[in-house]
Amino acid sequence: MRFCQVRFPARLMAGVASLALLAACDEPLDFDMRGKVGGFSTAPAAQSAAQNRPAPDGRGIISYPNYQVAVARRGDTVSSVANRIGLTPADLARYNGLTPGDELREGEVLALPRRVAESSAGGVDISAIAGSAIDASPRSAPAAVTTTSLPPSGSAAAAPATAAPKSEPVRHKVVRGETAYTVSRLYQVSVKDLADWNGLGPDFSIREGQYLLIPVKGATPPKVAPAVVTKPGAGSETPVPPSAAKPLPNEKIAAKPPAAPAVSVGQPSRDPQASAAMAYPVNGKIIRTYTKGKNDGIDIAAAPGTAVTAAADGTVRAITASADKVAIVVIQHPNNLLTVYANVDGIAVKKGDSVKRGQKLAQLRAGENAYVHFEVRKGFDSQDPTPYLN
Repeated sequence: MRFCQVRFPARLMAGVASLALLAACDEPLDFDMRGKVGGFSTAPAAQSAAQNRPAPDGRGIISYPNYQVAVARRGDTVSSVANRIGLTPADLARYNGLTPGDELREGEVLALPRRVAESSAGGVDISAIAGSAIDASPRSAPAAVTTTSLPPSGSAAAAPATAAPKSEPVRHKVVRGETAYTVSRLYQVSVKDLADWNGLGPDFSIREGQYLLIPVKGATPPKVAPAVVTKPGAGSETPVPPSAAKPLPNEKIAAKPPAAPAVSVGQPSRDPQASAAMAYPVNGKIIRTYTKGKNDGIDIAAAPGTAVTAAADGTVRAITASADKVAIVVIQHPNNLLTVYANVDGIAVKKGDSVKRGQKLAQLRAGENAYVHFEVRKGFDSQDPTPYLN
């Protein structure tokens, strides 16, 4: 829900403007009109500059010790932000009083309902991928699982993309009847700083259930250099067009390959075609299919103890487990592909091993949860495993 500013009569606004101009003769202009009302003045707090909001990482996440927020980009919706950071759109929307399809302003801040892994300076964040796969697995597993720490995704350890902020700002959840002005007065900060930190629109409108970061007071923010505007025709050179005397080369357009058949629940997981890009990790039955944002892989069930094998040649990039000992293996392949094998036991490889297609990685757990959660990811984004397996 959006709250509009209160419209005052023209005479009253003219009188307030006159008072502001008179006050400006001796003191800095009080934009929030707080310094001349009543016996307690909050103008100094409103006029004191706040620190710049910390820069987000490559996915738009700002991490604080006790919570995280995501900063929207131009053209983002709640769903696009959720998919980029590895959360379900429904959870992110519900936590922020929105719907998954709601469009966001550039710079608008969304609070995260749970913590996601923080990015490293280079490459793919293996920790985040492993974490999302663990979230998709059952919350129980055998205790005897060997784990190793997850390094940054680059070949050498790299520093985090963004340093943790020194001061953690207060998070304020908007309740019915509040406006940006009442919130800024509550915390004694400038309404402009509040808008800058939270990506508010020019009307400073806020909604019920929205989380706001309260600016941290400090040094004056550095001034942004004005953009350089060049005259028409100046700047980069115009590319030279191809000569009309030279014929264009014959372009051969390859025929589009037929679409892979859809995988349905109950279908056997093994395909006799050895020409597929990847092999099924388990010879069993598919009990859950791929759905973007809900199930980022497929679940394949078989008898307890069944071998879980590598879908393709690659290198073991991570072996870890959740706090409940739900094990996970991440394999890196050429072309920026990763495969994820979660809900397994008896891991037979170690981090850094080179593995071949069909090589045993682990086995299915004992009990009723005898299945593997299998994902294919290109970079950080999940892919439908079906075209790779058929």
